[in-house]
Amino acid sequence: MSDTIPVNDMSYNNENNWLEFNQNGLNKELARVRLCLQQYLQANSQLEPLQKVDDGSEQVPTNAEQLNAHQIEQNIDSAHAQLAIDKLTELFSLTSFERDLLLLCAGIELDHRIAALVRQAQGDSRAINSNFSLAMAIFENSHWSALLPTAPLRHWQLIKVNQNISSSMSLCFSPLVIDERILHYITGLSYLDEPLSAIARPVYESVKLAPLHQKTQQQIINVWADRETTKDMPAIQLHGIEAADTLSIASASCQLAQQQAMLIEAHDMPESAAERRLQAKLWQRESILSAVVLLIRIDANDGQDIIGRTMSFVDACAAPVIILCREPITGTQRSTIRLEVARAMMSEQHQLWLSHLGSAAKKLNGELEVITNQFNLNSSVIRDVCTQALSTSPNDTTLTEAENIGTALWQACRSQARPQLDELAERINPKSDWNDIVLPETQLDLLRDIAAHVRHRTKVYQQWGFADRSSRGLGISALFSGVSGTGKTMAAEVLAQELNLDLYRIDLSSVVSKYIGETEKNLRRVFDAAESGSSILLFDEADALFGKRSDVKDSHDRYANIEVSYLLQRMEAFAGLAILTTNMKSALDQAFLRRIRFVVQFPFPEPAQRAQIWRGIYPSQTPRGELDMAKLSRLNIAGGNIRNIALNAAFLAAEDSTQVGMGHLLQATQSEFMKLEKSLTDSEIKGWV
Repeated sequence: MSDTIPVNDMSYNNENNWLEFNQNGLNKELARVRLCLQQYLQANSQLEPLQKVDDGSEQVPTNAEQLNAHQIEQNIDSAHAQLAIDKLTELFSLTSFERDLLLLCAGIELDHRIAALVRQAQGDSRAINSNFSLAMAIFENSHWSALLPTAPLRHWQLIKVNQNISSSMSLCFSPLVIDERILHYITGLSYLDEPLSAIARPVYESVKLAPLHQKTQQQIINVWADRETTKDMPAIQLHGIEAADTLSIASASCQLAQQQAMLIEAHDMPESAAERRLQAKLWQRESILSAVVLLIRIDANDGQDIIGRTMSFVDACAAPVIILCREPITGTQRSTIRLEVARAMMSEQHQLWLSHLGSAAKKLNGELEVITNQFNLNSSVIRDVCTQALSTSPNDTTLTEAENIGTALWQACRSQARPQLDELAERINPKSDWNDIVLPETQLDLLRDIAAHVRHRTKVYQQWGFADRSSRGLGISALFSGVSGTGKTMAAEVLAQELNLDLYRIDLSSVVSKYIGETEKNLRRVFDAAESGSSILLFDEADALFGKRSDVKDSHDRYANIEVSYLLQRMEAFAGLAILTTNMKSALDQAFLRRIRFVVQFPFPEPAQRAQIWRGIYPSQTPRGELDMAKLSRLNIAGGNIRNIALNAAFLAAEDSTQVGMGHLLQATQSEFMKLEKSLTDSEIKGWV
């Protein structure tokens, strides 16, 4: 919100013209206040002779000078504009006496001559404020009710009664102070109160909305248009999976209605009930003073205490409020309209891509359809991705312009989910491809099928209509089972490399919580963060959570089953690929296995497969002696152990400054078997050295 926005622009487009008009009008009003003070002093024989007050201020002007100031002609035609003090009077339904009282308090701050007259009228050279008794004496149409706490001046905090100076001072003689926000408003300048700006920030989000979201925007505008005042204004809840979409819709609605959106995070809401009530009143006052709408964002991980504080604030704040949340929230007494914000359809996302890419979209030769089908992004992310890609597109001379732009777009899409996921999981940089993994052909075919399902899921679900039949079971889930070292993690890397997607390993031990409900929250954060970037999620050692469904003996057993069901539910709805790994498939509940689309059994490698692993284990740069693959394949170990032995042998050879030989491999094998607490047989290592 600008610090120098005119309070009302009216017919003047030039801000300076209005500010000059308002200043001249305010000076005229303050001159009238000075005249009232002079007349009071004269009537009480206190004006002659005029004396300088103790603070050395200028002599109080004569009555003739006051009358002359009061009659100054304005160069601006005031019929087409409104003074800020008049607007304030209208907004808060002030009486003429309340208006004059406010001007008196403002005049003390703005005009040293008024301050001097007030000191003289009170017979106290140290007085720095007026009081209600003096105002009653100098202004016509005075009335005691102006000082009631429920009257506009005090109810809306336009003035404050300072009764803390002396406990013995009566209400009538207590100093009156104008609120700083109101003082600046009267001078024609607008800004946000410090108590409000401390927890709120302006939102200038400008993003093109998908047609589906434009309909929601219009619903919000209609709600506001149907209410003449803020008193009966219902709160609006925008709830949906994509927090960015709810914010974009709220911000766009405010822009369309020419309102300034101010955002508060729910966890910043004051804990004290008294502070919340004061905040609510100040926000309601601000909504009357200026075109402002309050957006309150409730994070999916905010607890019930934060939600409770937020709802009590909303109940107390009769101002335009939009609540941004993931799930619909109840528990408010205020009239509330709840609008669900669904993800934009793929066709709508495609139109947003075209709009933001402009002429560059024509150069992509169908690659944009692939990107749209792979990444399910919200409007603001699509905008940011296009901006990033077009400004950082690589200039690879081996690629066409379309390939360069397409590569930049793809990488920008992948990077969107990384900041959130990097906090929750371990990102694995895939190094393996189809040439590196050694499995029977049946398992390889299953892995290729998984890749095909991920690659074409949008075509089958959306274009071919399967999503219209049912929303259940559309997620792509896979279970990789087998003993350690058989290639389960490598297979996940191969899929990530093939699909050009990020791979994140989730440590279930850090996700599962002993606190009821926390596991679901942790899992939700993971899936939500991975959704837009289509990241592949690898849940290692899933049997930690996926044991056979326990008998319900207590509340913890019941919630443990709920956690498993929630994970499966999210996997079924997850737009990307979720992989579970386990060393003990037999430990899994068969009911869960039926809900997983692919089950890939990673067998212990046969001698021929072990020989193939040995042949590809060393990089081409590694110096090697004569290695007998047939002898090495006799070792009855899995691929992971083979890698450990090969690596340790390389270090032994480096220490000897020689090539990797069978002797180094024998020494490394003996160390590996000691670690495994297994015995080497003569048949396994016979003839190695």
